Amino acid sequence: MIERYTLPRMARIWTEENKFEKMLKVEILACEAFSKLKIIPKQALFQIKKKAKIDVQAIKEIEKKTHHDVVAFILNISENIGDAAKYVHYGLTSSDVLDTSLSVMMTESIDIIIEDVKKLMQALKRKAKRYKNVPMIGRSHGVHAEPISFGIKMALFYDETRRNLERLKQARATIAYGKISGSVGTYANVSPFVEEYVCKKLGLKAAKVSSQILQRDRHAQFLNAIAICGTSLEKFATEFRALQKTEVGEVQEFFSSTQKGSSSMPHKKNPIMCERITGMARILRANALASMENVPLWHERDISHSSVERVIIPDSTILLDYMLNKMTAIVDRMVVNPDRMMENLERTKGVIFSQRVMLELINRGLTRKEAYNIVQSAALTVQAENLPFLDALAEDKRVRAHMSRKEIEACGDLRYHLKHVDHIFKRTGI
Repeated sequence: MIERYTLPRMARIWTEENKFEKMLKVEILACEAFSKLKIIPKQALFQIKKKAKIDVQAIKEIEKKTHHDVVAFILNISENIGDAAKYVHYGLTSSDVLDTSLSVMMTESIDIIIEDVKKLMQALKRKAKRYKNVPMIGRSHGVHAEPISFGIKMALFYDETRRNLERLKQARATIAYGKISGSVGTYANVSPFVEEYVCKKLGLKAAKVSSQILQRDRHAQFLNAIAICGTSLEKFATEFRALQKTEVGEVQEFFSSTQKGSSSMPHKKNPIMCERITGMARILRANALASMENVPLWHERDISHSSVERVIIPDSTILLDYMLNKMTAIVDRMVVNPDRMMENLERTKGVIFSQRVMLELINRGLTRKEAYNIVQSAALTVQAENLPFLDALAEDKRVRAHMSRKEIEACGDLRYHLKHVDHIFKRTGI
């Protein structure tokens, strides 16, 4: 028996079958509303609900002649209904059906993404807690700065992901609108009651005002929220890639026993998933830009946005769903090397404690300029000669005039730099 492939949840949303099913639901709900207004007879509504069915292949064949997908859709569902078919699409325009059903699909897709983001937050939270007090070097400009902890780095990513969650929720609220207001949004041939009825049944709100379409700033916000979230994932992926460099070696993507890193070099273990996420984020940003190009349309509408949205909305939601799931797996299975982190902390022979020494000298009466120049001079000397920084300071008469050897050595205590970790974690809710 051949096992049938089941599409992922996100991909199922964007199938042609689902699109036409959503459009049919809008049409039937509109008929229900018109029936309540006593415009469509109850018997006609009964026939429409009983007999209206879609046939995707038939719609495609009809569209070859009509060159209009909604007309082809209406003709297809009308074939089996009989006389009651005259009430299908009564008073509506194509975008009433297309835009409202698209809003339903977009809310369904972003609900999946919101679930994905929450899972990633939990993975980052677990890593943050586990490595809360594991010291590593902080870097600015790619150069060793001062100690942090790997847990703090994960807490930083957790908090950014939480902001993405809020942006996505806001985007959902913005896109969860429908419109059933007729050809130019004036309700000339369709009562506002129909719009309110249909939207409520679909879990949407009715747009306060519309033209022939829902305004595309809504869709632009949706796709920009997706792009920002994807860019955050790229940021995380870029950091993990940098930390996996051979010269750094502090973290590594999980590498299975059967995995191959290179066709020519058997020793290679490459951060391929992080690189994949980095590339995909570029597509999301390009799609977000295209969505903003869709905002200014001619008068009450033109159709220039339509072809673009058929690509960028499904692609962006499917991509981000994939990226979030992959990043969650990367974080969960990441190999962390605390020993290498400590080794790298010690690589510069203690110059990373320069600020603390400078501040101690200031506390003992030196001006900032005096303290800075003394510490910088010692740091540059030991870097050039590869000497232990704190030992060199202990030999410097200018420093020893104000600090004992024990006080100088105390400046190299890593716990000093991590003393507020609990405060940071409390504020981030970890």
